[in-house]
Amino acid sequence: MSLPVTSAPSRPKVIIRRCESYDVEAIRTIIREGLETMGLHPFGHTLIKPNVVASGPMFQNAYTRPEFIEGVIAGLRDRDDGKVQELAVGERCGITLPTRVAFEGAEYYPMFKRAGVKHYHFEEEAQVEIPLTHEKRLRDYVFTPEPVARADFFVNCPKFKSHPWTTVTFAMKNYIGIQDDRHRMIDHDHRLDEKVADLQHIIQPQFIAIDAIIAGEGRMLTPVPVDLGLVIMGNNSVAFDTVCSAIIGLDAKDIDHIRFAHDHGFGPIDLSEIDIEGDVTLDDAKKKAEGFQVGLVRVEKYFEGTNITAYAGPPPETEHTDYCWGGCPGAIEEAIEILRQYDEECDSKMPRMHVVFGDYQGPIDAKADEPVVFIGDCAQFKGEVAGQLIEVKSLYRDRSERDPYDAEHDDIYAKMYSVGRKVAHAKNEPFLRLEGCPVSVAEQALALVSLGTMKNPYFSPSEAWRFNKGYLAWRGVMAGKKIRGIPYQRHGCYQQRGAAAPE
Repeated sequence: MSLPVTSAPSRPKVIIRRCESYDVEAIRTIIREGLETMGLHPFGHTLIKPNVVASGPMFQNAYTRPEFIEGVIAGLRDRDDGKVQELAVGERCGITLPTRVAFEGAEYYPMFKRAGVKHYHFEEEAQVEIPLTHEKRLRDYVFTPEPVARADFFVNCPKFKSHPWTTVTFAMKNYIGIQDDRHRMIDHDHRLDEKVADLQHIIQPQFIAIDAIIAGEGRMLTPVPVDLGLVIMGNNSVAFDTVCSAIIGLDAKDIDHIRFAHDHGFGPIDLSEIDIEGDVTLDDAKKKAEGFQVGLVRVEKYFEGTNITAYAGPPPETEHTDYCWGGCPGAIEEAIEILRQYDEECDSKMPRMHVVFGDYQGPIDAKADEPVVFIGDCAQFKGEVAGQLIEVKSLYRDRSERDPYDAEHDDIYAKMYSVGRKVAHAKNEPFLRLEGCPVSVAEQALALVSLGTMKNPYFSPSEAWRFNKGYLAWRGVMAGKKIRGIPYQRHGCYQQRGAAAPE
């Protein structure tokens, strides 16, 4: 495969700049100078993709700050030579949460108004089919929102964070937000890194600028803030992620999705093949990030010393990995961190319980009054639990049987009802089974709430009004489109690809 036609020259460039605060004008200057150095001018449909997976006071270090995006917008306008047809910001936040809720919590709407830009909630846009033809692809086509497919100049603005499933979430991992819920959950399992690499074939950024002013370590949704004071820019995703990985002391060759994208031909993974410049050297950036925690820990270790005991067997395709890094185990770690944010007494309120993932064949040391929860379609077990012989069979379906055309959205209120019903029904049973591949963070959080006495985040007084307002607005938009006969998914290869599409 040849390099994408929109990628940088043979030696990609990464620029590391000092930026101590979220000063819009300072960010604007840095972005403009970065674009000038790379010889870039926005044109056509220019689309900015931030990372707003979750927002608000509980998740204040999880998202690209609005001041950062406002500075990026201004910097792009400084380089606009009259060829920009549309300048817009688009995102799909974390699953089950309407993007409207995340945008409001991040204070994006006032910023959109000040900046005078269009914005897209990707789950409210038509989802179009993009064919994949490269070797070792997980499937032959994927869906993405139409604004992404038609983008001519794509600007990727992630948050500098670690990730409990993919080690890091820099430029390439930010692509998980170019799919809606029903499509991003497909292959969001032990082959998540391959999915992220496949998504690179949808679109390539001409410009990348990461919010590393205050970075986030340890978690994805509730990261610990780290004052890095940096803005990092680039023109090639693989090269960019390689440099960002080096800053926190990691070799990109050891991070699967970066290595896979390199193997697909999307850029160099060797620092010697990347031009690095700016007013901060790579060595100085490394010193700033010294001790940065990535949070990549197996679920058994993560829950040590708590009321939850975790057990994890291998996923179905053991030739790829002996642990499902991209699926259910990581989701429960994020779920418990969310519950801890909303309820300071979460750990003490949590009942003594046991959670099981994958094909687990060891002992489960549970007493008769301690809940045992098997999580995920691939969970299976045969043995004695609390003196009773039980058998849990795998429900896993091969990924070839999961067709994106047939994917459906799971409404959050339907999830609340379903999980509550399952937990109630299982009270007189030897175990509880949560089905799904994967079982989402939201569903696992709801299950833990139902099993214990913790506060339900969706009913939090600080969140309920904002959530329901965004939820009803989203449902209203989708209902209106359905009444007008506008299809949500467009079948057939989407032909109107923008200039940011790879070759």
